Amino acid sequence: MASELAEKAKEAFLEDDFDVAVDLYSRAIDLDPNCAAFFADRAQANIKILNFTAEAVADANKAIELEPTLSKAYLRKGTACMKLEEYSTAKAALQKGASIAPIESKFNKLIDECNLHIAEEEKDLAQQMPPTLPSSSTTPPLATAADSPPAAPAKPIFRLHSYYLSEFYQKPEEVVVTVFAKGIPKQNVNVEFGDQILSVVIDVAGEEAYHFQPRLFGKIIPDKCRYEVLSTKVEIRLAKAEIITWASLEYVKGQALLPKPNVASAVSQRPVYPSSKPAKDWDKLEAEVKKQEKDEKLDGDAAMNKFFSDIYQSADEDMRRAMNKSFAESNGTVLSTNWKEVGTKKVESTPPDGMELKKWEY
Repeated sequence: MASELAEKAKEAFLEDDFDVAVDLYSRAIDLDPNCAAFFADRAQANIKILNFTAEAVADANKAIELEPTLSKAYLRKGTACMKLEEYSTAKAALQKGASIAPIESKFNKLIDECNLHIAEEEKDLAQQMPPTLPSSSTTPPLATAADSPPAAPAKPIFRLHSYYLSEFYQKPEEVVVTVFAKGIPKQNVNVEFGDQILSVVIDVAGEEAYHFQPRLFGKIIPDKCRYEVLSTKVEIRLAKAEIITWASLEYVKGQALLPKPNVASAVSQRPVYPSSKPAKDWDKLEAEVKKQEKDEKLDGDAAMNKFFSDIYQSADEDMRRAMNKSFAESNGTVLSTNWKEVGTKKVESTPPDGMELKKWEY
């Protein structure tokens, strides 16, 4: 039954009736959800429906998951990602497909096209990249509350869905995207990361599925990205591939880059507060204290303890082992530095002349 639906879907596709093809493939998948070819073919139909490119990527990923050696799944993913202008992700998928089906000429042709687009993007970025903000050798005065304008409340940056709103903010090393979706079960949320793409799918029974798959302003590190489904929102953290300030969440061709924040200088500089007291050289003070301790003249038990302490500090590992073993086994009556002598036998207690050794009774 599933195969019959798939055949009808192919006929609809050849007749350019892509919506019908998608519907038929979906029914076939419902009957046989483990058939990778059905997902790959539905991805091809979704690519033809311009507003469903994100679904095509999801179908291709599912086909690859079910059958990692299905070459056409990588072709579908590569084609869909190119339509989304995510050329690095597309190239990686196409290269994998080419390694599986080396005689298929489509892969190499599309890889060459990706390389051209990637080169153009790198050229645009190089032309737009401003110099790093210079770091000042002196620390600026600390701002007070009166000097700084009140911070504006966070505003939704873009509307993603009739039910869900979203906003984002950024740090030097990451961008945090928040999708306000209240009470959504974790299993109904799927988030995937590409080199410069974010895919968010929220599919709740009885509601229109929400898809958001922008091409991001800058590249990210997918392995370091993560997300969390909370009671009122989905929080997504994107790890930046390089420390630059994103002018927006989504990539816009020709958009100028903002200056790089000088993170190292900001971290290394510490605020210097005015003081009427002269600065102290703490290293010099520490050296003087150590010298005083070394030259201090001690008497009695204190002098003896310092003598043994100095021996222990300057001893090697075998000498320290010998001192610890002999002192412990002899109940404090013997202290030897010869490991060869005490290492092979138990050190017996040897009381001083005129004294008698007695065992303590509890």
